[in-house]
Amino acid sequence: MIKYFKKRKAWKQEILQRVRGDKAKRKERKQEIAALPESEQKAEVKNDKLLRKEKKQQRKEELKSLNRKERKAEKKEAKMYKKLKNRPRRFTIWSIFAALLLIIFITFGPRAISIVENMAGKYITIDTTSEEADQARATADDVSEKIADEGLVLLKNENNSLPLEDKKINVFGSTAFNFKYGGGGSGASDLSRAVSLFDALKNEGIEYNQELYDYYMGLPEIEASTGDSDTGLIQVAKGMLSSNESEGEPDVSDEALAQAKEYSDNAMIVIQNDAVEATDLSEDELRISDDMRALVEKTAENFNNVTLVVNAGNTLELGFIEEFPSIKSVVWTGIPGPFGTNSLAKVLSGEVNPSGHITDTYAYDVDSSPASENFGDYQYENLDKAYLNYEEGIYVGYRFYETFYQDDEEGYNQAVQFPFGSGLSYTSFDWGIVNQELNSDSIELQVEVTNTGDVAGKDVVQVYYSPPYTPGGIEKSAINLASFEKTKSLEPGESEVLTINYDTRDMASYDMENENYILENGTYEIKLGNNVHEINNTVDFELSEDIVYQKDADTGTEYKNRFTQSEKDLTVLSRNDWEGTYPSDQDDSKVASDKVIERVQEHEFKDDVEMPTTGADNGLKLEDLKGLDYDDPLWSDFLDQLTVDQMIDYVTEAAYHTKEIDEHGIPNTVLMDGPAGFNFFGFKQFEAGAYPAEIAVASTWNKDLAYEMGETIGHEAQTYGIHGWYAPALNVHRSPRGGRNFEYMSEDPVLNGMIGAGMSKGVQDQGVTVFMKHFIMNEQETNARSGMLVWSNEQAMREIHLRPFEMTVKEAGVTGAMSSFSYIDGKWANSALLNGMLREEWGFEGVVTSDAVFGFMEPEKAITSGNDLMLNLLSVPGHQDALEEAYDEHPAAITTGLRNSMHNSLYATLQTYLFD
Repeated sequence: MIKYFKKRKAWKQEILQRVRGDKAKRKERKQEIAALPESEQKAEVKNDKLLRKEKKQQRKEELKSLNRKERKAEKKEAKMYKKLKNRPRRFTIWSIFAALLLIIFITFGPRAISIVENMAGKYITIDTTSEEADQARATADDVSEKIADEGLVLLKNENNSLPLEDKKINVFGSTAFNFKYGGGGSGASDLSRAVSLFDALKNEGIEYNQELYDYYMGLPEIEASTGDSDTGLIQVAKGMLSSNESEGEPDVSDEALAQAKEYSDNAMIVIQNDAVEATDLSEDELRISDDMRALVEKTAENFNNVTLVVNAGNTLELGFIEEFPSIKSVVWTGIPGPFGTNSLAKVLSGEVNPSGHITDTYAYDVDSSPASENFGDYQYENLDKAYLNYEEGIYVGYRFYETFYQDDEEGYNQAVQFPFGSGLSYTSFDWGIVNQELNSDSIELQVEVTNTGDVAGKDVVQVYYSPPYTPGGIEKSAINLASFEKTKSLEPGESEVLTINYDTRDMASYDMENENYILENGTYEIKLGNNVHEINNTVDFELSEDIVYQKDADTGTEYKNRFTQSEKDLTVLSRNDWEGTYPSDQDDSKVASDKVIERVQEHEFKDDVEMPTTGADNGLKLEDLKGLDYDDPLWSDFLDQLTVDQMIDYVTEAAYHTKEIDEHGIPNTVLMDGPAGFNFFGFKQFEAGAYPAEIAVASTWNKDLAYEMGETIGHEAQTYGIHGWYAPALNVHRSPRGGRNFEYMSEDPVLNGMIGAGMSKGVQDQGVTVFMKHFIMNEQETNARSGMLVWSNEQAMREIHLRPFEMTVKEAGVTGAMSSFSYIDGKWANSALLNGMLREEWGFEGVVTSDAVFGFMEPEKAITSGNDLMLNLLSVPGHQDALEEAYDEHPAAITTGLRNSMHNSLYATLQTYLFD
């Protein structure tokens, strides 16, 4: 081993010398070019670029001529070169923040102090140190592990290789030492109590190969990072600066391999991907690296029982496992929280019978979905904005694969490896429909589930529907998730009857031409599935005539198209003409039309409204309105008391808190991220409960457990002094490459809505405001923070992207929402979305906050369009100035907007435990 270290050190020093030499040459070359006449400099720079390109191509050809071993050595050396070359970037992040602080002080002078205080979390006055807080975290830890237990998915288990019969195992790969417990950015959580994989195995009575462990720990590439985490702001900065390139997987020596073979015939490898808020993933990052493949190949060739653990929040290409018969089992953990390793160990030992199901389609090619054709960096040539075309329409995830390959089973099997909803168990179950009530109002099935195996376990009954389709008519997926239920833990031979019901109108499609929802006549096949493709039972529901729904069932608001004013021409995918309508970014017009430019720039201030009263002395306190309806007349008297300055300060300085206005009894509130447990996006860290990422929560397919998680978060909030929660995140997995897929739940809107509604209701029932996010269409990180124009059609928006939010509003009664970065239908803070859809059509009563503020987010447009609070860490003074200037020009419109924002915000505050 000493000889190895000496050899590696010498090799590293040799590469370091090359790095320094090349750096000196580049510096010398720059000086040579700088000494030339300006007219010659550009030509020399161009020639140098051409030479570099030629050398790069030549190098590629040389690598092709090498054998595999030589090629691997060359790649390893290239990676080390790049690592050493970029080493100074470690200081870049803190340099950026230091420079940022300097700019703040120079730009804002005395007012810069408040900005720094916001970033430092001055107003985050919470107590996480009390005995009650310790108890709340202990409860959170229990719930977190319970979710991980039920969220783990068994995808493959040939010859019942799991649970392990021989409780001895070899753990290969550096990834086992850097298990991914949580995500990054706002989806980060406190991992200070995380359990290492090896401790989890030991605690569960599984012996791991200590010599193999020591071998890996002796390698310089290995840095165990259990419990390490940065604040959300730093993680996002790292994500924006990082190239997401792997450092490479160290090889296993022949001696270590021989010892491992003697130790046990069981082997395990953990595969991962790196995803964090602010960056998306490339296709290559969703495939295992050459180094990891080499490790898999070597392990599979030398061991007869190999377990592959998928520790990733994005769907990976897993087709390679079929090349190796010795990979008997595949366990998906997702991003399972700090105790997910305990759950994995319990699944390996058999203490826990896996009952999770995946929430995405695992395709052999991650780029095979139509949404992948329009995912990435698209910039207008004549408008300082990026854009993104959702040309896939309703065909997101399984809706595409199941519809495109509807009559082509062979093609389907070549495209899809693990269908949406897949998940195995250590036992078997039998289903039988014992009662059914199918009518024009509701669909209800009573399904008896019996454990026919030898061990206790839970099962999930997934209910889908296949609607009648007319070629050339309204677009419809061949199959859609309608609902689901999960059993309790059933002992062998035990049965449970599950009642699964949903409104018949939930199967209706949106008709853009007639601006309504419609159930077209014909046969609706109601299907019970183990997953979306493996159907257990089917019953038919016959509808003799069309049923047209003109109004929202809950509010009575008449339906109408709300997102067509932009006149953006899209060719949206149609099952009637797959080839002619299949998305492509090659035909995009990168020139924004005059109408689009006007739409982005225009904003209507309603100056004809009556000027509201301000600064009145009516003697009311906020508590006097407790229990009153949103539209009670007393609200008007209370709002009359607020001054314009008070309202401007309140709506602009609303990052992670809202300000106290003592004279009116308005309290300071604390609002915290995030979906996997409370965290603060700035520089403040604290101990809190930590949960699996949302994708792992959804993979439980357990609505009651989602509620329990929300309930626990609500109790924890009360204990700490937190009043609002920036979560859950309800956006869909539009593409496997989405950087925040770990933070979102699934590719299916109904699954998102059911789990999200359960979680939200649990929190709201404890008197804590839920801010469901990101409303809407925030499925890509690339260009998101520059204000990207997202284009779709009304049907896809309603049936896919709006659906989980609608379900959460109506089923959980949430009083908060967070708008997305996206320009929807050409508008950021789109009134048709925030006022028309959210408030008018769905009946939402509460507050809308922006996401973290960036330059394109103008407060005067926000508060006059339904976005009430600005989640503003850095630009509070500028926003206050902007509102004051807008007030001078549009006094009645701005005052009315501010007043509405205060009404919405304070109504939500009144529903919190502060006023119990």
